[in-house]
Amino acid sequence: MRIGMGRAELTPRVGVELAGFGAYINRHSTGVLEPLWARAMAVDLDGRPVVIVGLDICVIYRDTTERVGALVQEATGVPPERVLINCSHTHSGPETGGLIGWGQPDQPWLELLPGRIAAAAIAALRDLRPATLGHAQVPCEGIGVNREYDERPTLEEALRDDWRPARPELTDTTAHVLVARDEDGRIFGFAGCFGCHPVVCCAQSRKIHGDFPGVATNLIEGEHPGATGLFLQGAQGDVNTCVVHETEADSLRALPIIAERFARCVRRGIEAAQPLDVARVEMVRRERDFTRRELNREDFERLLAEQEAIFHAPGATDADGAVRLATVKAVAYRRFLAALDAGRPLTRATFIQGLRVGPVGIYAAPFEIFQAIKNDVVAQARAPIPIVLGVANDSVGYAPDRTAAARGGYAADQVPLMQGTLPLANIHDELVAALLELDRELFAAG
Repeated sequence: MRIGMGRAELTPRVGVELAGFGAYINRHSTGVLEPLWARAMAVDLDGRPVVIVGLDICVIYRDTTERVGALVQEATGVPPERVLINCSHTHSGPETGGLIGWGQPDQPWLELLPGRIAAAAIAALRDLRPATLGHAQVPCEGIGVNREYDERPTLEEALRDDWRPARPELTDTTAHVLVARDEDGRIFGFAGCFGCHPVVCCAQSRKIHGDFPGVATNLIEGEHPGATGLFLQGAQGDVNTCVVHETEADSLRALPIIAERFARCVRRGIEAAQPLDVARVEMVRRERDFTRRELNREDFERLLAEQEAIFHAPGATDADGAVRLATVKAVAYRRFLAALDAGRPLTRATFIQGLRVGPVGIYAAPFEIFQAIKNDVVAQARAPIPIVLGVANDSVGYAPDRTAAARGGYAADQVPLMQGTLPLANIHDELVAALLELDRELFAAG
C-alpha cells in the first residue's frame, strides 16, 4: 500500500463575511487567528488511488466538488468519483453562499477555492509512498452536548476538565484516529474523526480560524514535524460544543481549552493505533434524490403572506431579528413561486459516497447528520470499523432524526427553505438505508 499527504492554504483576506449564526447579521472578519487549510490523504493499493480531503470551512456545494474533481482528473488521471471532500463545518471561516441571508460569500475567494482544494488532493497523489495505515478508536469526552435533547452547561462548568454532558450517549464519546507511517516508522499523516459542531466561537467572534478541530490539528502537526493531519467531521447535526454563544473574549478563552481536549484524544489514538490489514481499497459514489415533503402554489402563497405581514407591521425595522428572518423565508417562497412559474424543479439531486480501506468503511453524506442516524448505520454496518461522515461533497441541510423531524423547527423546516429546497420527508430511514447500501456494496465479499 502507498499513502500520500498534501495541503493547500484556504485563508481568505480579512473582511470577508463569516459563516452561520443568523440572518443578515453582517458578521465580517476582523483578523486571522489561525490559517485555514485543505488537507488531503491519498491511498493506493492497486494503481487506482482514492483521495479524501478535509477542509477548514463550513460547507461546500456540489458545483465546487465537481470542479475539484475535474481539476484533479486533469492533473493526475484520478476520476472525480474517487475524490471525497469533507468539511469541518467551522463557523469561523468564510461563507460559501448557499444559504439565503446567512452571509454574503466573497466571490474572488470562491473563484480560487476549487483550485486550492484540488492542489491539496494533487499534492497527496504525487506524494504516494510505501506506508502502513494504523487505526485506533479512543475515548473523546468533554467536548460535545446534544443541543436537541440535553442542557448546555454554563461557561465555567464547561471549562472544568471533568465536565461531562448529562446524556453523553447522545453525542460522540469516542474518536477514530488513522495514522500513516512510512517505511522507517515515521508518522507523516494522521486523521481524527469526530462528530461535533465547531462553534466554540460564535456570532460575536470575528476572527478567522478552524475552531477546535483546526486548532487541535495544528497542535498535533507541530508535534510531528513534516506530518499533515486531517479532521474528518462526523454526525454533528444535533451536537454543539459545550461552549457556544458566548462573547468573543470568552469564546477565545475557551477555544484552546476545548481544542486541547480533542488534541489529547488524537494523541492517544496515535499512540494506540494498530496497523490495519489492508487487502482492498475502493470508493463508490451513488446519486440520490431523497424524498421531500409536497408543497403547492397555495402553500407557498400562504407562507409568503405570513412573512410579508411581519414586514408590514407597525414599527418594523431591519434591526429586528424577526424581520431579518422573515426576509429569509420570504425570499425562499418567492423563489419557489418563480420556479413553479418557470417549470423548474424545486429540488436538486445530490450524491453519497463510500470508501473502504481494508476493514475501515467510511460513509459520507451531504447533510448535517443527527447522532441517531449515525448510530443506526454503525449498528448495522458490515464493515468491522464503520465511520459516518457528514457535511461531505455538497450541502443539503440537516438530516434530522425521526423525533426532531416530527417536531419540526430550524433543522427540519427552516434550513431547507434557506437553501431553496423543500423539507425532507423521511430522511432518517432513507439515509440509513442508502448508507447501508454502500456498506453492502463495499463489504459484500467480506
